[in-house]
Amino acid sequence: MKIVFASTNRGKLREAAEIFNGFEIVPISAFPTWTAPEETGSTFLQNAVLKAEAAAKAAPDSIVLADDSGLVVPALNGAPGIFSARFSAEGTDAANRKKLLDGLAGVVDRSAYFLCTAVLIFPDKTVIAAEGRCFGRIIEAGRGENGFGYDPIFVPDNYEKTLAELSEEEKNAISHRGRAFRKLIGTAGLLGISR
Repeated sequence: MKIVFASTNRGKLREAAEIFNGFEIVPISAFPTWTAPEETGSTFLQNAVLKAEAAAKAAPDSIVLADDSGLVVPALNGAPGIFSARFSAEGTDAANRKKLLDGLAGVVDRSAYFLCTAVLIFPDKTVIAAEGRCFGRIIEAGRGENGFGYDPIFVPDNYEKTLAELSEEEKNAISHRGRAFRKLIGTAGLLGISR
């Protein structure tokens, strides 16, 4: 069964293909009428729904998957939060990480968590949503070559490795996105949607 994923992020597409094993994940870029919506929501859920609805317009006969996710740092009043991908002026992974680390200079409480809200929209307009979180801490310098975004500076609880040092399989087992996506798969199964 095909699922159209409303993302052009290669890292997210790779993770979705791994987690939604047995489904065919189709990138939204395969639909030329799609235009990325402006993320005007004030919550992860609102932005995920905006993305899903825009993708559903471009692929009206498809099951559409969208997510909005980010890093929440309590010591920074929840920043970067919904602005995680565009936290710095440059908006690159490296610049975002640098701004975060600069903001935490001298801060003792480096606890943080990743949050993902994922949404599936079906052709009959049924919408289901799920949330996943991954708790951990921010370290002072990046480690690891896997993953993307803030993964090199985030060590999950009960681990010594960063998300970027874990294998894809290990990361997907504990990540916020993995948890949200698996909840969606479970709910979809209850609705009779299966691989």
